Amino acid sequence: MVANANALVRIKDIAELRGIRDNQLVGYGLVIGLNGTGDTMRNSPFTEQSLQSMLERMGVNVREAQVRSQNVAAVVVTADLPPFVGNGSRIDISIGSLGDASSLRGGMLLVTPLMGADGNVYAVAQGSVSVSGFNAEGDAENLTQGVPTSGVISNGALIEKTLPDYFSNMPKLVFELKNPDFKTAVRVADAINAFTTTRYGRKMAQEVDYRAIEVRKPQGMSPVRFVSQIESLLVQPDTPARVVVDERTGTVVIGQNVTISTVAVTHGNLTVRVSERPEVSQPNPFAEQGETTVVPRTEIEAVEEDGQLQIVGGTNLQTLVNGLNRIGLKPSGIIAILQAIKRAGALQATLVVK
Repeated sequence: MVANANALVRIKDIAELRGIRDNQLVGYGLVIGLNGTGDTMRNSPFTEQSLQSMLERMGVNVREAQVRSQNVAAVVVTADLPPFVGNGSRIDISIGSLGDASSLRGGMLLVTPLMGADGNVYAVAQGSVSVSGFNAEGDAENLTQGVPTSGVISNGALIEKTLPDYFSNMPKLVFELKNPDFKTAVRVADAINAFTTTRYGRKMAQEVDYRAIEVRKPQGMSPVRFVSQIESLLVQPDTPARVVVDERTGTVVIGQNVTISTVAVTHGNLTVRVSERPEVSQPNPFAEQGETTVVPRTEIEAVEEDGQLQIVGGTNLQTLVNGLNRIGLKPSGIIAILQAIKRAGALQATLVVK
């Protein structure tokens, strides 16, 4: 079978190198300069303790005093440490309130160490917080748009320590598929072997399992240059036959390899409408006795739409879509029919319902 040129993708778009990943950093800090929207010290004692500790390190003794400032908020700072980043580089950070602050707008983050999972400090964060949401309140009403208690600082963290470079010392490169598949793994290995046989005179790739492809590095070549050559190779990934249905939004996604054995389908809707129209009953004007009462009036109407029997079946996606369109269904009807066809054993695909 000749691969469709439009279906060819680069290896870098469907696979990534094992071990080349981001590392998560986290830290605890204080945001100052808030316009009365910070933490209340009574409800957030950790904010008061942090403020006292910071002032003591700066030579200000406030242990005997009660700090009641609402211009300070305790926050958690998170960031992703990219691979191969060097000392002195800057990365973006995200900030979220830890106490009962109502807004971080206009605040400034003080120096905050960011630690990795091993407990070592890899970056230091500081800067003015950018908040997209806002909060306004008065005596009788308040208005909140977005999330004013979280924000970001672009280039807000400075890298102080880098991770060891394992890339240049790897004896073999392992490409991992983002969507694991046995056939796709074989096609990637074949594409790499075809390239290395022509360029270096031997095969260098071997599929390990349905996720990983192992590639040996050539002698005397930079691994960065070799990886750039591999990532630009084109392959045709194989996709499983799958239908994804989201009943909440009425979304139906049908994969290219989905087929339906020939079946006859009809779909008719039964609508029952119940209307309550109570009436008021009053006694005659000259009646000696009587009272005003409400008399219930109920109207029930049942309407069943006509359903036509249609034959649906096809060996490709276009035939299947045309068959479903002939019936003229809404998304809810298509979802019901696909579920019924699956129960009948005629849907040759995996049906995923969310």
